[in-house]
Amino acid sequence: MSVSGIAVCLLLGVSVLSQEITAARGAEAPRVADNSPVTPPEHPLMPVIRWAEQGRPAIAAIKDYTAIMSKQENIGGVVQEAQMMEVKVRHEPFSVYVKVRFPQRLNGQQSIYIKGQNDGKAFAHGVGFQRTFGTQRLDPEGMFMMNGHKYPITEMGILNLLDKLLEVGRNDSKYDECTVTYTEGIVLWKDTPAMRECIRIDVKHPVPRPHFMFHIARIFVDKELNIPIHYDSFEWPRKEGETPKLIESYSYRNLKINVGLTDADFDHTNPAYAFP
Repeated sequence: MSVSGIAVCLLLGVSVLSQEITAARGAEAPRVADNSPVTPPEHPLMPVIRWAEQGRPAIAAIKDYTAIMSKQENIGGVVQEAQMMEVKVRHEPFSVYVKVRFPQRLNGQQSIYIKGQNDGKAFAHGVGFQRTFGTQRLDPEGMFMMNGHKYPITEMGILNLLDKLLEVGRNDSKYDECTVTYTEGIVLWKDTPAMRECIRIDVKHPVPRPHFMFHIARIFVDKELNIPIHYDSFEWPRKEGETPKLIESYSYRNLKINVGLTDADFDHTNPAYAFP
């Protein structure tokens, strides 16, 4: 798909989301004549699911992108230190380059993964003393690559995030006890070059149930690009008035689409990366 074709799809996607928001806000109880069958109202998540399903092809058609990704995850009940990293992602073949910038103790750590190559292994190297071990070929889901991470590098990226949101949304739409609210005009990273205007979608399950993964989830959709660029979710508070504990948070700022990444961008021998 051409860049102009993607742009048209993204603009249509924004229109669809805006229409879904309007429909969700303006929905009224059906007026039914006596003895007429009553059509039950649709689940409040359905407008979000339709938006994601209709917007997915345009996101999948993006060839590649670069961004500054931030993440913070709750692993085993412990909220980990926030991380910030440079990322490059290519969709075909699915390829990921990561360079950690924060926290300082991990600054400079790099990893590369290409689906279907290198026997399924990722190339990676540590920093400090670990750098003396040189470049390692590692299992993406092995102990070393997963240390401090909730998900493997094979599941990184905006398209994978959208697919995860769709999976959870479809599951949650089978059950009641769910509210969805929309807030327009939300500005992320205000007063910085990365500033983006978003529509925020808040999904809330008031009561903990085995089939729900979170108490509150928030999806920030870039209004211009129609792409989810920030997501976070929270547990149910243990007692009234307690601040909900973070489950996971992901951001993609300074997002640049279709920049023309090449094989060299995913080659650990690239001199610009200086892998040991």
